[in-house]
Amino acid sequence: MLSFLRIFKYIHIPRKKLVLYLFFTTLATLFSLLSINALAPFMNIIFKTDSSIPGVKAKSLGRFNDFFQLLINDHGSLYALGVICALMIFSILLKNLFVYLSLYISTPVRSQILADFRLRLYTKILQLPVGFFTEQKKGDLMSRMTGDINEVQGSIFTALEGLVKDPLIIISFLISMIVLSPQLSLFLLIFLPITALFIGKISKRLKKQSTAHSVAQGENISHVEETLSSIKVIKAFRAEERMLNKFSEGNEKLFSLLNKMTLRRDLASPITEVLGVTVLCAILYIGGRFVFSEGAQLTGGDLMAFILLFAMIINPAKNLSTTISSMQKGMGAVERIEEILNAPIQVEEKANATILKGFNQSIEFKNVSFSYDEKTILKNISFVIEKGKTVALVGSSGAGKSTLADLIPRFHDVSEGAILIDGINIKDFTLQSLRQQMSIVTQEAILFNDSIANNIALGNINASKEEITEAATIANAHQFIQRKEDKYGTNIGDRGMKLSGGERQRITIARAVLQNPPILILDEATSSLDTESERLVQDAIVNLMQDRTSLVIAHRLSTISNADEIIVLQQGSIIERGTHDSLISQNGFYKKLVEMQEIK
Repeated sequence: MLSFLRIFKYIHIPRKKLVLYLFFTTLATLFSLLSINALAPFMNIIFKTDSSIPGVKAKSLGRFNDFFQLLINDHGSLYALGVICALMIFSILLKNLFVYLSLYISTPVRSQILADFRLRLYTKILQLPVGFFTEQKKGDLMSRMTGDINEVQGSIFTALEGLVKDPLIIISFLISMIVLSPQLSLFLLIFLPITALFIGKISKRLKKQSTAHSVAQGENISHVEETLSSIKVIKAFRAEERMLNKFSEGNEKLFSLLNKMTLRRDLASPITEVLGVTVLCAILYIGGRFVFSEGAQLTGGDLMAFILLFAMIINPAKNLSTTISSMQKGMGAVERIEEILNAPIQVEEKANATILKGFNQSIEFKNVSFSYDEKTILKNISFVIEKGKTVALVGSSGAGKSTLADLIPRFHDVSEGAILIDGINIKDFTLQSLRQQMSIVTQEAILFNDSIANNIALGNINASKEEITEAATIANAHQFIQRKEDKYGTNIGDRGMKLSGGERQRITIARAVLQNPPILILDEATSSLDTESERLVQDAIVNLMQDRTSLVIAHRLSTISNADEIIVLQQGSIIERGTHDSLISQNGFYKKLVEMQEIK
């Protein structure tokens, strides 16, 4: 219970709406109580019970008997029955009016909780460091954003209903029942803890089952996401049956977990009902003895009212047991969501961070080391990139080139040492102003399911049509865009799949041009392209690099032969550095890389 209630620290329920909800719920309960208590004098009239007869004393809440006895004396029994019926109809009408008003208040709150919670989780995802996502499956994160949030939202609303409305009804009705017959009420109070014990045992395993179900659902979504993104490879290698079998296994596991979880949750309600009917029969028998005994302790009308009150308690009691089960089920989802909400933001901005207004001198790596998950990736890296110069990083796969480049925009923070821009530690700048001074072009063209214009203007949403066109022209993209049916308004599909590889890459270069940064980080953008596309993209990169400071991660060494300095990395350390010609003359590791690529 306490672990579930932690979720309320992440959500906000307006106090005024909560007070109104409680007010309308209370009124609905009172009028429901009034309609039932009006039945006691109704039954007393039918049974010809007179509260003035010695030994027979009606105890119905509000002492309706005295009032209706006067009506009988003045106007007759039929008239009194008519008044009772009218009173019951009026009470039920008001009860349902206030029930609707309570729902009118709570439903928008419920929807707002879902929207706010999803927004909070998405915001945290955007704040988390890049390294966090290398440890997570995209499908699992999507499952937490959808299934787990829906589960928590349902549990929150059930908790609000079950922990406010149902206990209020149960307590109010129990008070009325105690007034009617303390002896029968004592028997009932002994029964309720027994019911709670049964329900507790049934729902105990729901939390574990819910967590297992959420994990299985995340794995299934991940499999679907991988299938959609790799459909060509699947078909090319005739792996349809293998992928189908893997999905079927996951789907069967998901079905089994959901089935067990639902059956266990649904078991609480029928057991409560069976126990309720059993005790109802016991109350009817024991209460009957009270009515028929000498010196009767209870009138027939009050016994019927007591039974009706108890019958009205059964549904709230069932709902309360379902609430407990639902909360147990929701706890698994809460914990999965909290893994994201409580994940440390390893790259944090200083409270007094300043704005980096421009880049004037140099970028300096000063004794930089970086470790991740207790694994050392970079060791004691030191070098300087002067303004307007180009520095290239080369080395074997896994040498740490991309990680080193990711340290400049603070996708990760250094473990030791410092990175300085114009002599100032980059941690002293705001993240927004730091990243505004640079653009990144990666080997894989990252595009979004939107128009060409919006993809180019990703980092500058206020860019004019003329600015977008100019950026596309510099990136050698304007001509092919003009051949599209909707030109710059053309939707490029999921991940830009409606474009060729070269076209996608030129769009990302146009995006970098529009940003107009003084610093460029280039992860060899031509290595996966055909010859013609490579030439066009390389020309676009040359245009992009003019008068800018560039850090280039090189895979094709021919593209960096004119770099001002080439740094060779191996196992996270600098083993060689210099110009292309000087490194060739050293006859070291760089020369071996060049010879493997058959560069003369």
